[in-house]
Amino acid sequence: MEDEGRSKRKSPEDFLKDIEDSKKGQFKLYIGSAPGVGKSYRMLQEAHEMRQSGIDVLIGLIESHGRKETESLIQDLEIIPLKVIPYKGHQLKELDVAAIVARNPEVVFIDELAHTNVPGSKNKKRYEDVLEILNQGIDVISAVNIQHLESLHDKIQQITGVKVRERVPDTILQEAKEIILIDVTPEILQERLRTGKIYDPTKVKQALQNFFNNNNLSALRELALREVADDVDERIEKINEAHGTPFFNGTEKIMVCVQYDANAEMLIRRGWRFAKRLNAPFYVLHIASKPNETHLRRWKELCNQFNATFIVEDKDGRSIPRLITDIAMKYRVTQIVMGQSARSRWEEITKGSIVNNIMRYTDGIDIHIVAENPNS
Repeated sequence: MEDEGRSKRKSPEDFLKDIEDSKKGQFKLYIGSAPGVGKSYRMLQEAHEMRQSGIDVLIGLIESHGRKETESLIQDLEIIPLKVIPYKGHQLKELDVAAIVARNPEVVFIDELAHTNVPGSKNKKRYEDVLEILNQGIDVISAVNIQHLESLHDKIQQITGVKVRERVPDTILQEAKEIILIDVTPEILQERLRTGKIYDPTKVKQALQNFFNNNNLSALRELALREVADDVDERIEKINEAHGTPFFNGTEKIMVCVQYDANAEMLIRRGWRFAKRLNAPFYVLHIASKPNETHLRRWKELCNQFNATFIVEDKDGRSIPRLITDIAMKYRVTQIVMGQSARSRWEEITKGSIVNNIMRYTDGIDIHIVAENPNS
């Protein structure tokens, strides 16, 4: 019998995964709280530092957005030409993954990780391009702003009133060996905006009144700081586990219940962040007599991103509270996350509250009711 202090033996599958991972390139990610904090600038500084150290670096794509300081740093660095893709009578340019792989540098710099590629591209999203390049054994350094993380979508919309359409799965953070936060105060960022270092001067006044107001920037900065801090905690836990001293994890298990309403995706994202903070297994339950394939497809995609177990149950004449309870007991769920009941006050009086009925059927399960998102 092994001593408790020793690490667990790896299975053959674990060894094979380690071998495959060792063949991949290393991924480094710069995260910012908002546009203009200096991610691209810092990436280019690092590219010059690497080149001076004798490392073979390549610029795959850098978005300067007309910023002179950024453009000046691009000079003297080798840049791979962008690939031209015809689309609706226009010639649009995208990252040339094949050319980068053929060039085979040690490190390639690729900006705007959340970018959606032009239809007709091999991959739908730029982060998928990055994963493809990493799989070829090439190191990648990239950048993204905090508002593009999938799980923060609803929170960002609540804070800023902006519905961010270009998003990346949170699992992309797990691919990164190193995450660097580029942090500046709201006051410094606003000053950069006023001096034309972020947007065209004609857009400054509107930007300061909307996305770049002090409250938004402070909240976004806090989210970015918290996200990176959580990432550090997770990496420490993994190191401890690798040395046979696993981080203490109780028996918490989180289950989100979703129905066909505007808040379903918000509930899944909220539940995942809850499960992440508790380092707990995550389940998503949907109960329906007539499944809606469009909704199911989107929910499955989110569950795959969040490594959640997606459960679909046929109502089959059973009461919803009893079904939820049965599934919770089956998976030993300790916390259930639900949206506000769609029942009217009269229905709750005559048929009973779903939450109250679940509480009546169970013991030792916490229930969290999430208010509707007014921006949905």
